[in-house]
Amino acid sequence: MRTSTLGLLTTALTGRGIALISPGNTGRLPAMGWNSWNEYHCDINESVFLTTAQKLIDTGLADLGYVYVNIDDCWSDNEKRRDANTQEIIPDYARFPRGISGLADEIHSMGLKVGIYSDAGTGTCLNYPGSLGYENIDAHTFASWGIDYLKYDNCYVPSEYNDEYFFDPEYIKDNSPPGYDWGTSKSAQRFAAMRDALQEQNRTILYSICNWGQAHVDIWGNKTGHSWRSSGDIIEEWTGRFEFDNSWGITNIINQAAFFWNATDFWGHADWDMLEVGRGDLTIEENRSHFALWAAFKSPLILGTPLHDIQDSILEIISNRELIDFNQDPVYGFSASPYKWGYREDYTYDPTYPAEYWSGSSVKGIHVFILNTQDRTVSMTASFSEIPALRDNPTATYLVHDMWTGEDIGEFTEGYTVDVEPHDTIALRISLPDGGHPNPTWSPR
Repeated sequence: MRTSTLGLLTTALTGRGIALISPGNTGRLPAMGWNSWNEYHCDINESVFLTTAQKLIDTGLADLGYVYVNIDDCWSDNEKRRDANTQEIIPDYARFPRGISGLADEIHSMGLKVGIYSDAGTGTCLNYPGSLGYENIDAHTFASWGIDYLKYDNCYVPSEYNDEYFFDPEYIKDNSPPGYDWGTSKSAQRFAAMRDALQEQNRTILYSICNWGQAHVDIWGNKTGHSWRSSGDIIEEWTGRFEFDNSWGITNIINQAAFFWNATDFWGHADWDMLEVGRGDLTIEENRSHFALWAAFKSPLILGTPLHDIQDSILEIISNRELIDFNQDPVYGFSASPYKWGYREDYTYDPTYPAEYWSGSSVKGIHVFILNTQDRTVSMTASFSEIPALRDNPTATYLVHDMWTGEDIGEFTEGYTVDVEPHDTIALRISLPDGGHPNPTWSPR
C-alpha cells in the first residue's frame, strides 16, 4: 500500500474546520517566493529563473523565507503539447534546453524550491496544455521533475463542467439554494481531482488553487489545497477593476479581504494574489500598504517584481522582518481582521475605500495595521478601547512599537495617534510595558 507523502485530510484548527495537512509542514504557513507572470508573462526561459534564484540568495531574500522560484504559464511546447505515447506534457526545449527537471535540479542545488503552473481546464489561460482529465499523469510528471509547488488555474473549462449555481466573489452574490454545499460543486470536484493525484505521488507538492474566488472556494479551499485565490488577478494599480482581463487594484482586494479573512488559518490561506510591490506607478506609500496588508492577511508572499534591478527602497519593504514574522508566526495562524472601517461606516462594501483598521496577534503581542485610504494626510488613532484584544482593559498602559522601523515608540494609555500619509499603512505592535503579551488567548473568532 502506498503511503501518501503529500498528506492526509484531517481535522485542524482552521477557519473552516478541515484542512490539508502535509509532511514537513509544507503549507502550514503561507508560501514565500517569486513568480514569473506579473513581470515576464510568456517571455520566459531557463535564464530568467536561474538569475532570479541567484538574486533571491544575493539579496538575502532567500534567508528571509522567499524560497519558491515559480514558473508560470507558457513553459510547455504549445505545438507538440503531449507525448503521443505517455501523454506527458512536453516542455518547450527551446526555452528550457535541459527540460524542467534540469532547471529544477540546479535550483535545488542552490537550496531553493521550484514551482510550476497548470490548469483545471483543457488549456491554461494562454491555451497551453491544461491538466483536466490528465491529473494523474501530470501529477506524476511534476513529481518526477522535482516540482515543489503547483499553481493550478481555472481557464478553458468545458461547458459540461460548469457549476449548477453561480457565486460572484466581487459583489458576494450567491444564487444557490439555502443549505447548498459548494464543496460538492463541479469546480470543487475539478480541483479535488488534482489534490487526489498529488497525494498519490512520492513527493510533497504545495498545492495552490487559482479559481479567482469563484464557487465559494473559501468554504472548500482548505480541504482541497494549501492556498486558494480569493479574487480576480491583481494589477499594479492602487484602485479600480478592469473588465477586459478581470484584474483588480489593490484596494479592491483589500475590500474583499475584509469580508473573507476568516477562512485563513494554519494549513490553508486565502491567496490575495502575487505581490506587485515595486511594479508600475505605485507610490512608496502604496507599496508599503500592499506589502504590510498582504503580510497581515497571512496571504502567500509571492513576489512579482524583477530582482535584477530592484530599487533599494523596494527591497527594504519586502525584506521587513517584522512583517514577515507576523505572516509566518508559528503560534497564531489566523489573519488580521478589520475592527473599524474608519472612512466608511463599518461593514460597508467599498472597493475604493475599504476597511482601514485591522488587528491580529503574534507571539510578540497584538498588532494593529492602520491604512489611510484617502488622498490626503490624516490623523488616525489606534484607540485601545476599540482594538478587540484590548477592549477588556483599555485604560492600561501599553508599549507601542513601530514594525516599519523596528523601534519602540513609547508607552501610552487610551491610544496612540499618528499622522498617516495618503495610501500609507502604519504597522504597530502593542505589548505590556515589560514586553509581555497583553492578551495571548485572544482570537478574532
